Amino acid sequence: MSGRIEGKVALVTGGASGLGEAIVRRFVAEGAKVVIADIDATQGEALAAELGDAASFVRLDVTSEPAWLDALAEAGQRHGHLDVLVNNAGITTLGSIEALSLDGFRNMLDIDLIGVFLGCKHAIPLMKGRNASVINMASMCGIRANADLVGYNAAKAAVTMLTKSVALHYAREGYGMRCNSVHPGATHTPILDKVMAQAPDPQALYAGWVSGHPVGRLGKPEEIAAVCLYLATDESGFATGGEFVVDGGSSL
Repeated sequence: MSGRIEGKVALVTGGASGLGEAIVRRFVAEGAKVVIADIDATQGEALAAELGDAASFVRLDVTSEPAWLDALAEAGQRHGHLDVLVNNAGITTLGSIEALSLDGFRNMLDIDLIGVFLGCKHAIPLMKGRNASVINMASMCGIRANADLVGYNAAKAAVTMLTKSVALHYAREGYGMRCNSVHPGATHTPILDKVMAQAPDPQALYAGWVSGHPVGRLGKPEEIAAVCLYLATDESGFATGGEFVVDGGSSL
């Protein structure tokens, strides 16, 4: 590791497990101080304890505006500022337009979209003037539709356009902040296991995911974390409003 974000402070939502954990670990390995923000205090505190002084934990329900304000205030008290925000927390629920309930649809939008909106909005005071980077986790499902992912498609497509609007606002206001979206293909994480558990034939679902990626396999969390690392560095200083697709060719 080369210390590409040495001295930077990052906050990663959904950072206690899965893709978020991979991002946290990569950022720490590259020299950052990382605030792990997650609703799962047990896993979040355990990861922070493992990583030592480079990491801390704050409980965050991303759907709650007061919780966001409290978490950011705590991060500000600890570090004084933020250089990187990764809006990673999310869920995936299977369901077509007929099968998915209204409550299920709303819950997915609350976590996958509203949580991103709140982070982009309320992190501004801690990030202004620092060439700071906001990284929003979208998906190849924000680009390519699936009949049985109506809620997830809607949420991730909205994150894609939200990111572009936010990027334009940050630039127009001269905040010295960038905002980009990352679009993974199917990546083997605990969320994927939860989605498989919803299916009548999990192995067939998994095989279908693999066949939908021209490279012939699913992604690894570390591969997505590497793209997030680039967007966290000053090397990506000219990138804003971009869609960074890392999906094994599945959206082609």
